[in-house]
Amino acid sequence: MREILISGGRGLIGPDLVGTSLVVSDGIITEVDTFPQRPGLALDAGGLTVLPGIVDVHGDAFERQMMPRAGVDFPTDVALIDSDRQAIGNGITTVFHATTWSWEPGLRSADNARRLLESIEALRPRLAADTRFHLRHETYNLDDEDEIRQWLADRRVDLFAFNDHMDSTVASLEKPHKRQRMVDRTGLSGPEFDRLVERMVSRADAVPASIARLAEVARKADIRMLSHDDDSPAMRKAFRSQGVTIAEFPVNEETAREAAEGGDAIVFGAPNVVRGGSHTGWTKASDMIAKGLCSVLASDYYYPAPLLAAYRLVADGILPLSRAWALVSDGPARAAGLSDRGSLAEGRRADIILVDDSAPLRPRVVAVIASGRLVHLTEANRLSMALPARAAAAE
Repeated sequence: MREILISGGRGLIGPDLVGTSLVVSDGIITEVDTFPQRPGLALDAGGLTVLPGIVDVHGDAFERQMMPRAGVDFPTDVALIDSDRQAIGNGITTVFHATTWSWEPGLRSADNARRLLESIEALRPRLAADTRFHLRHETYNLDDEDEIRQWLADRRVDLFAFNDHMDSTVASLEKPHKRQRMVDRTGLSGPEFDRLVERMVSRADAVPASIARLAEVARKADIRMLSHDDDSPAMRKAFRSQGVTIAEFPVNEETAREAAEGGDAIVFGAPNVVRGGSHTGWTKASDMIAKGLCSVLASDYYYPAPLLAAYRLVADGILPLSRAWALVSDGPARAAGLSDRGSLAEGRRADIILVDDSAPLRPRVVAVIASGRLVHLTEANRLSMALPARAAAAE
């Protein structure tokens, strides 16, 4: 594999932004703060900031590529390839597609989850981002438990989340706009959807035992687990006792604090930071970050958000760039158990992005190297062939 030299920019090395050069070879960072004595591709990072690639543990924006309008489906492979371009263009070099497997038909059905996993597995070598499968299991989906347990045992799942949206689903039945959106997503008629919800609710007593069985299989397979929308310290403790060590979008400060005190990773949505608050009216992510109650920011439903959120935290005086960037790189890598990425250091996976951050709050990704490959470049004049030092001097 051809080497790549990145020189002339400010690199985030440890906690500091310093002038540095990086050499990439065979998919990893082989040299830091040096110049190669051999030919290879050279990227001029002058005036740019050199950062570790973003690790996104929860992104479901790909659903819009699969179903851009209610009831309008597009092929899964087309959706994944387009989503890959979007992720890479926004500096995301490791992406966990957060796939909801629900008791619903339609977009979040068993068939859709199967198609998506099979497509990810088939397309993975062609995709620029390291693309992984985050299964969001709706806990009332009891009928498919056996198949999900087999997926976990076979380690086809990279992250496994417990979701319970039943209360909000029932509450939305009284709100015409929300109810219609759910009905459209399933492809059912209104009365059919109502009957389905009623049948699922009647099985509530079987849910805790199902959660316990699934958590046991995931623990044995060494798959990191998340609980979604924890609403109380007791709920967080209960999940932690079953090996669920990632608290995803805790809905209040008390629950986030319990997670922090228990040593759990805490995920909030990067769109929450960019927009200045939650679109649901729940926890304000920037407040939690300021209090040390967030270790991971995820794209959630909008791929540009992690990049924008990190710089928004800097502009608002909440964190310096090194700590803000850790929320979208090193923090999520640690949470997901990926010790080979998240920082710029020798021996680490060569996931590197070059950012023009000259415009406040509008950072722009200029180039992306993913696993040592140049996969995105917006300014072709920055790319050249580096010559050995002796040859260059002779000329």
